[in-house]
Amino acid sequence: MNMYKDYSASTVLIRRIFVLLAGIIALPVMLFWKDRARFYSYLHRIWSKTSEKPVWMDQAEKAACDFY
Repeated sequence: MNMYKDYSASTVLIRRIFVLLAGIIALPVMLFWKDRARFYSYLHRIWSKTSEKPVWMDQAEKAACDFY
């Protein structure tokens, strides 16, 4: 039983293209910005999101099999 809706491949592709463009466009400004880690962490969350499930929950479930 899946409680969360998975995004289609085209939606994931569009999100990742947006992240690449935003990262490249923001790079000159972010080189001198003191809080750039937060911005790139946010872009990583957008990149990783493939369903309605929160990214932290999805990654925690994937990491659990490493320990058990």
